Amino acid sequence: MKSINIHQAKTHLSRLVEEAARGEEIIIAKAGKPMVRLVPVTSSEGSRPLGSLAGRVRESEGWWAPDREIEALFYGDDEDRESAADPSGPGNQKDPR
Repeated sequence: MKSINIHQAKTHLSRLVEEAARGEEIIIAKAGKPMVRLVPVTSSEGSRPLGSLAGRVRESEGWWAPDREIEALFYGDDEDRESAADPSGPGNQKDPR
């Protein structure tokens, strides 16, 4: 483990990053107090194999059921949808002109 002050870290950041990438742990201190640790990123961080939760997650009942409130926002309420489906409904008649 290597400890370095913040001024030196700013001056030699590229070199310190290379050292950390090779596996050396570097502590950066401010006024003699350790503040951060510079370590390499491991390739497995944040990656999960596809299907790793298969069989462990279940959908609640009605999960895929349509939400009537949201449908009404998109398509209008039931009356609007019925008149749109009925060619003789209000608003769907041909202009007599």
